[in-house]
Amino acid sequence: MAAARATLTPDGSAPTRRTVLRTVHTLTRALRYPVTATLRSIRKATHAHGAGESGLAKLIELHGVNGAGDVMITVALASTVFFSVPTGEARGRVALYLAVTLAPFALLAPVIGPILDRVPHGRRAAMATAMLARVVLALVLSRAVSSGTLELYPAALGVLVASKAYGVVRSAIVPRLLPPRFSLVRANSRVTLCGLLATGAAAPVAAWLHLVGPAWPLYGACVIFIVGSVLSFQLPPKVDSGKGEDKALLAADEAHLRASRIRRERPRRGLRSVGPAVIPALAANAVLRCLSGFLIFFLAFLLREHPLAGQSAAVSLGIAGVAAGAGNALGTAVGAWLKSRAPEVIIVTVVALALGVAVAAAILFSTVLVAALSAMAGFAQALAKLSLDALIQRDVPEAVRTSAFARSETLLQMAWVVGGAVGIALPLNGTLGLSVAAAIVASGWLTTVRGLLRAARHGSPFSRTRVI
Repeated sequence: MAAARATLTPDGSAPTRRTVLRTVHTLTRALRYPVTATLRSIRKATHAHGAGESGLAKLIELHGVNGAGDVMITVALASTVFFSVPTGEARGRVALYLAVTLAPFALLAPVIGPILDRVPHGRRAAMATAMLARVVLALVLSRAVSSGTLELYPAALGVLVASKAYGVVRSAIVPRLLPPRFSLVRANSRVTLCGLLATGAAAPVAAWLHLVGPAWPLYGACVIFIVGSVLSFQLPPKVDSGKGEDKALLAADEAHLRASRIRRERPRRGLRSVGPAVIPALAANAVLRCLSGFLIFFLAFLLREHPLAGQSAAVSLGIAGVAAGAGNALGTAVGAWLKSRAPEVIIVTVVALALGVAVAAAILFSTVLVAALSAMAGFAQALAKLSLDALIQRDVPEAVRTSAFARSETLLQMAWVVGGAVGIALPLNGTLGLSVAAAIVASGWLTTVRGLLRAARHGSPFSRTRVI
């Protein structure tokens, strides 16, 4: 009788199936709430200020998916090419990686922009193709990382090309998704920040999957990129519209072509119809991107072989990596706050700050200064890129603005390749390496500061545009 009474509900009746189901449902909701609440918060943030109505929110979310997939592949490749062997052998492997993947990419990169210019009506399909290509290549890499075969390198090259092709298309379509009274620099800040947050969230997941097996981060990347291919087709149809667009090309012709001639002729090379500040700003950004590539490769080997004082190699690399990521996120946040105020002055300032920190780190090599240089490089790169976006929006006529974004992004990726090659070639000496880093930044600052400050003083209306 006691056992029977224990099964009764407070009102004296036996528990019904409905009561059990209600209890299970309540527990399920309680367990699911943190996930759904997080997703609702993300969706609310991405859709704010008209981004949901314009379609920008869908691009922001797609870029987050792209960042998560890329970091999965990065973790898998880093564990295979860099961490799995002694430093000397790892350096040779990374040098081979640069030669077999990044060097051909430097030759292919100038072709990406012109090819994408020819498909203005298929940008969603181009982004989906870039995603699906990485699905296939990640499966190829999953076999290569386990067997150590040379197919890893051409597959990695394919991943790199697909990733950069996605980035070029993404930059090109942002102007078509701007909400009313929304600056381009603010839009790019949101897109970039979402990518950074997704990368930070996916990195520990990728590390955990790598503990399960070296190919598992690549399987995770496959799933993520499949989702990305679906999301690509959910972008608004207007991103496929080529209405009012033209090609922006680099030419060595004379400046100040007439607007009628710009509409009538379509040169085959280069950036045309840009204001006087755009090319110096692009050069300054290229220097900062070169610095970023240099620090990634040089510090990776330097800190592995010669850790920072009192720290292990893993902790030293972690300090530099976290500092760079934090600086990049801070630069993106500051860019959103500054909007498009005096972009020329911002670029000159951040390059000067990066130069000062690089000189200090070269002279007084220490844990704090290495972390400071990593953070400043990330901060300067992010803020200068957002300022370059603002200049393109301001100084490049709408008819050629989309193509200008594609071309500038391609040139910046090539600068990163050059910086990485220099970093891998130098001896592992901290003072020497950071002195080279300071020299890289100094060359860019000295050659661009005059043009940027002159443009800031005189302005850059469309009537003053020129061919460069």
